[in-house]
Parts: sequence; C-alpha cells; structure tokens
Amino acid sequence: MATQYKYITPDEAVRFVKSGDHVFVQGSCSIPEALIAALARRGHELRGVVLYNAFALGRRVSPLCDPKFKDSFHIDSFFVSNAVRGWVNQGYATTTPRFFGQVPILFRDGTIKLDVAFINCSLPDPDGYVSLGVSADLTPSAVESAKIIIAQINPMMPFTYGDSVLHISKIDALVKVNDPLAETPDNEPTDAELAIGRHIAEHIKDGSTLQIGVGAIPNAVLHSLHSHRHLGIHTEALTDGMVDLIKSGVVDNSRKQIEPGVSVASLALGTRRLYDFIDHNRSFLFRDIAWVNDPFIISQNHDMVAINSCLEIDLSGQVCADSIGTRINSGVGGQQDFVYGSSRSIGGQSFIAMLSITSKGESKIKPILTPGAGVVTTRFQTNWVVTEYGAVNLRGKNMIERARLLISIAHPRFRESLDKAAYQMLGYAYRNWH
Repeated sequence: MATQYKYITPDEAVRFVKSGDHVFVQGSCSIPEALIAALARRGHELRGVVLYNAFALGRRVSPLCDPKFKDSFHIDSFFVSNAVRGWVNQGYATTTPRFFGQVPILFRDGTIKLDVAFINCSLPDPDGYVSLGVSADLTPSAVESAKIIIAQINPMMPFTYGDSVLHISKIDALVKVNDPLAETPDNEPTDAELAIGRHIAEHIKDGSTLQIGVGAIPNAVLHSLHSHRHLGIHTEALTDGMVDLIKSGVVDNSRKQIEPGVSVASLALGTRRLYDFIDHNRSFLFRDIAWVNDPFIISQNHDMVAINSCLEIDLSGQVCADSIGTRINSGVGGQQDFVYGSSRSIGGQSFIAMLSITSKGESKIKPILTPGAGVVTTRFQTNWVVTEYGAVNLRGKNMIERARLLISIAHPRFRESLDKAAYQMLGYAYRNWH
C-alpha cells in the first residue's frame, strides 16, 4: 500500500515565513513558483523578508519583483538571471559576489543564516526518498542549514541521484503541484557559432573530460564533437547538447579519474527532452556545487577541458562575463573554478569563447574593458580565447604577444583601431617586438 503523505496548500505553507526571515529559493529550472506566488499574496503583511537564489531561470519574472513589495521582499541573488535581472538593475534588489562553488560554505558556517528553504522535488519513491531533480547546486547546503523546509512535490521533476536525494521526513511542509519546469530552447547554432565550435573541437583530445557552459556557443562546441571518443563530463550544468553525445557513445566517461563511468553535474538546464533523459538514470550523478566546482577536485581529472563564454575581453586577456559596464547581467558561476581547475590538470586546457561583435555591431575585444565591467577570469589565468575568426592561446604570452594574438581574431572591421590602441598603451616595444 502506498504511503499517504499530508499535503497542505501553498498559501498554508508560506505561513511559516515571518517578517525579517531569510529564505532560500531553489534555482536552476526548478524555481518553486507556486510557493513564490503564494508568498507574493502575503506581501501586504510581510516586511523585510530576504530571499536568496542563485542561477534561477523562471518561466516568468518573479511576482515578488513589484514596486508595491519593495519593503516586503529584499532579493539577494548569487547569480542574476531572467527572473530578477530587471529588479536588480532598477536598484530594488542586489547581488552578492561569490564563486558559485563557495556559496554553500556561507550557509554552512552561518555567515548567511537561513530560516526557511523553498524547494521543488520529485515524487517520493517507495522508501520515502524524493529528489531535488535538476537542481542540486546550492540546495543540499540550504536544506542542511535552514530551520524549516517547505517542498513542492512535483511529478514534472525528474528523479536524479547523488546529493540531490533526501528523505521526505526532513521536510516540514509538503505542497502538491503539477508544475512544468522552465526550459531553455536548444536552438540550432549559427554558422559563426559553429565555426567557434570547430576551432575549439580541434584542440580537444579523445579521452578528455569536459566542463561546458550554458548558451549558444557552448552548444555549438557540443555539435562539433561527434567524431571524438571516450569523452567524460564533469560540469556545473548539463544541457541538451550532451544527450546526443551520450547516446552516440562519444561520451562514455571511461577515462575520468573522478567518478569514472558516470556524468557528473550539479544542475540541468534544457528542455523536457533532457529532463526525461536524466529521470531515474544512474549514469548521472548530481553533486553539491561545493564539490563539483572545487578546483582541486576538478584538476584530478586528466585532460580536463573548461569551455565558457564571456561578454568582452581586453587586450591583456581580462575577461568580463557577468556585467555590461556597471549593469549586472549574470554572475561568476563556475567559470573561474573550472579555468583554475583545468590549469592544474595534467594536459588541461580552458577556452573562453565569444562572437567577435555584439548584437549592436560593437567589438567584444576591446583595448580596455568597459568602465565598471567585472573581471571574472583574470589575465593571469586566461588560456585559449576563441572567436569565429580563430583560436589563440595566451598561455605564457607577454602583453605585446597577447594584444597581437587577440587582434588577429577580432572582427576585421576593428583590427586597425585595436592595433592603434595597443600601440598607444604599450609604446615603442609593441611595434618593435619580434
């Protein structure tokens, strides 16, 4: 006989939240939106509730982002995504800079005290275990640290294994929903994006272990790897593009040093196709972001390859990936962790990839970063940089060599002006260094 669990309504569940509480909200594609909507309905009676989230892709802008709630809810995001981006840049919310993999220690050591955690879980198995599904990342540390755990029990959530599994007895309030997860479309890469993918793929050896970021360019890299063999996955985020590589046998995880035989991730971000593929699939292991993104764990895999994108880069190799000038666009995520981890790996490589120009036709390779831009990967760590015009390796290169290499992969329209800027910055040596 199936176990009968006591469920309450979302409005009943959010009665646990009091003014001044600190609330964790699960992220990835699994924002517990029924709970957030119910909390918004209490906005008129609450004051000073602080909500923490990380990478959180919403199906809509959060209903808490409403001027009438400016004194009710204070949103603090470790990674600014679509659900709260506008609210942050209007000055009603904020972001805490922190490497994604280092956020769990803030919860665990009490630097950030959590009163309540909102989570979104799978149906329970016969033994009473539920899964955090597509979003382990920060959630294990939040569940450990919060005083009250409120969970949506959602048949749309896949059951994944690893740190994503917890027993239903640890949950204080259960809310039954049937709520679709947010999805990111798996768009076909453009010719320019595919060119970037090919430039990167030709430097990846068979047997490498991959971390691949999120977005069109990382997806184009996946499209270019179908002739490779014995690849492994140790990544922050699983995406749709990885499904075909696994099904075709290109990814078999056979040469990894850490968790061989399984694909390691901390979250999944894609379409229903991906979510169905990972459901009850023991070839995937979802781990706490503090473990997945630990550079000293990452580095234990030989031939570790980190592939990430950015918004702009200067001629010295400083990489901005989180802001457009002073306007926060996203966050640091795991880019720096994987860049550093791959640099310590035997045979490791890291790639920063981008289209050469913005949607407005401006060069992404600049003499200096836009004022206010944040440096995510320092020039001391940047390895390969890739655009549709080629791939250049800055490892071991001086400032003059770096400038020349980066100019060579800039959009042709901007190479002359970049060359003049480089000469003004670097002086006589720039023209005469051989």
